[in-house]
Amino acid sequence: MRTETKKKLLLLPFALLIYILAQSGSDSISQPSSEIAGDTVLQEAYNGKESDLQIRGQGVVVKVLPDDNKGLRHQKFILRISPEQTVLVAHNIDIAKRIDGLKVGDSVEFYGEYEWTPQGGVIHWTHFDPDGRHIHGWLRHKGMTYQ
Repeated sequence: MRTETKKKLLLLPFALLIYILAQSGSDSISQPSSEIAGDTVLQEAYNGKESDLQIRGQGVVVKVLPDDNKGLRHQKFILRISPEQTVLVAHNIDIAKRIDGLKVGDSVEFYGEYEWTPQGGVIHWTHFDPDGRHIHGWLRHKGMTYQ
C-alpha cells in the first residue's frame, strides 16, 4: 500500500470526528476576532480538495479532544480558522511538547501540513522532524512555541 494511501487511511478517524462535531450544530463555537494568516489559502485548499500543503495560519480553539494514544501519540483539537472553516490539529506529542492548559477560546498559531477532509481538513507535522525528511512545523500558544 502506498505511503500516501496509508496516511489518508490513518486520518480517516479524524475526518469522521470533525464531521460528527460539525453536524452537532453547536451555536457556542467561538469565532476568530479578526482576519487570520492563511485562512484564504486554507479555504482555497479545502474548496479544491488539495492536500500536502505546508501552511502557516492561526485559529481559535473550539474543541479540545482526548489525546490519541494509539501508535504515535497526538494531542488533538479543533481550530476555527474562518467563519466557514474548522481544521483538526493533530500534534505529535511523542516528538514535541504538548500544549498544557489548552482550552476553548485560546488562539493558536500553526505551521504544518494541511490534508483535505470533507469536514475542513487536518493540520499535522506541527513538530520538528528528527529524521530531517520533512519541513519542520510548530504551534504557538500564549507566546510559547511547541515543536
